[in-house]
Amino acid sequence: MLSKTFLIAGLLCAVTNLGANSLPGLPREVAAKAQSSPLSTKILPPMRIVWQSDKGVKNAENLLQPKAGQAVLSEPVPPLILQSSSNELAGVLIDFGVQISGYVELITPMTPDQTKMRRVRVRFGESVSEAMSDVGGTQNAGNDHAMRDQEVTLPWLGKKMVGPSGFRFVRIDNIDPELPVQLSDVRAVLQIRDVPYIGTFRCDDERLNRIWDVGAYTVHLNMQEYLWDGVKRDRLVWLGDMHPEVSTINAVFGFNEVVPESLDLIRNVTKSTEWMNGISSYSMWWVIIHEDWYLHHGNRAYLEAQQDYMRALLRHLTTFVEDNGKEKLDGMRFLDWPTYENKTAVHEGLQAMMLWTMESGGRLMKILGDTETAKLCSDTAAKLRKHNPETSGRKSPAALLALAGARDAKEVSNAVLKQDGPKDISTFYGFYVLQALAKSGDYDTALDFISTYWGAMLDFGATTFWEDFDLAWTDNAARIDELVPAGKKDIHGDYGAHCYIGFRHSLCHGWAAGPTAWMSQHVLGVQPLEPGLKKVRIVPNLGRLQWAEGTYPTPNGPIQIRHERRENGTVKSTIKAPRGVTVVQK
Repeated sequence: MLSKTFLIAGLLCAVTNLGANSLPGLPREVAAKAQSSPLSTKILPPMRIVWQSDKGVKNAENLLQPKAGQAVLSEPVPPLILQSSSNELAGVLIDFGVQISGYVELITPMTPDQTKMRRVRVRFGESVSEAMSDVGGTQNAGNDHAMRDQEVTLPWLGKKMVGPSGFRFVRIDNIDPELPVQLSDVRAVLQIRDVPYIGTFRCDDERLNRIWDVGAYTVHLNMQEYLWDGVKRDRLVWLGDMHPEVSTINAVFGFNEVVPESLDLIRNVTKSTEWMNGISSYSMWWVIIHEDWYLHHGNRAYLEAQQDYMRALLRHLTTFVEDNGKEKLDGMRFLDWPTYENKTAVHEGLQAMMLWTMESGGRLMKILGDTETAKLCSDTAAKLRKHNPETSGRKSPAALLALAGARDAKEVSNAVLKQDGPKDISTFYGFYVLQALAKSGDYDTALDFISTYWGAMLDFGATTFWEDFDLAWTDNAARIDELVPAGKKDIHGDYGAHCYIGFRHSLCHGWAAGPTAWMSQHVLGVQPLEPGLKKVRIVPNLGRLQWAEGTYPTPNGPIQIRHERRENGTVKSTIKAPRGVTVVQK
């Protein structure tokens, strides 16, 4: 059975965006500049009342009854009433059942005195405890990027939309002890691209199925006007974050314009002699994403449009390699947050990324006919291979070195990646740890890491994957969908570091969706061999699984795949590819 999160994301109502030609009432000069939104809406009702104040609240459970979403003169059931006093504000905390990106609608009934405006405080939360928090304090709640805590005036017999933000929970308090607040309906407004889930994945392990679904939905929420890394924060385009996200989009949605539009946005605001998002590795991710995108979609015209910028960027990058092959990148030197302060680890990772980028960029330049830049990239890659960076023992850079071919994947797996299980991985670079484990042939360890690490977020109430996570946080911690009991740790507000301390921590971050792409790439076993997926290799890697099945998008339609383990241990594969796609099974 499909999970609730997957159903919410996958079964969206179709909403057609109105273009200028369909709005004849607009003045011509206005219609000519009108733009259609790529986003559709879905209305979600409250699923439960998590909390209400001890006094001053009546009829809270009536919010859970079906409503019309329209103010009416005669209410079918009594509205919610919040009557505050000078000593205590009346409030309720509502759970909408799943993390969303969007707004909350507050609908008011007819009250006796329409001249007296009621005011409420609205607090959004990705967790219960965040929705119950005040701005600031030791747990660091804030309003960065999206206003999650604000006071608003309600209309008389009307509707007030509050937001946008990323949230699952909403707390509403009447802030005026002189006037009661009445609410006949409270609804969440999900804003999301109405696109089908072309890629699918199922296996005999339901926990892995759930993880695949949640990763897909996490990225789907972040496919807003551009491809963001977080729907609460940061509502921005970050190129490093995009690589796991684009890998997931390729495996789930196939082509979507949000990817090239986001790649082009950052290219257009960043000189080739500067670093995208101020981070040297993020400019390198831009090159690597373009190779992945071209292999999946085969749009040569789009690749050609990148040629001048890519050539200049690659040539600029080559100036940051010493004669002995050591990278000397400037700007913000960054891999992932857990390794940020470890200079040895960062150098390891940047050395690997420079090698990966030079080889990727060289292949792209060769495709584009720029043999001079292709040779410069090849020569620089050879120079980079001469330098063997000091080993930090950290998993993120070790994985990159294995993926870049600078170290043996099996040796890296045994010496670093498998030590202490999924300890010392991040939700971002955990993707590359999984990729390196796959390269070493250790699929069982990768599946165990996915189940243990990403699965633990689900165990604590997650419906999307988080900006960062440490298994140590789960010790004596409460779930994110409950009030924190006395003596328990707040897994959201009590942890985090760097830019994500406490409630600033995003619980919906697209870079955390790597297992979704990984299971499609490695368990189903789909690897591109020619641009546009005209030729693919499909080799099953079931590990401990007994069967796996699913679909993988291509420009010619989805490939249908099922792998089953026979009694003798061999695997039977049934593959149906669309016309124009050649499948190699070895």
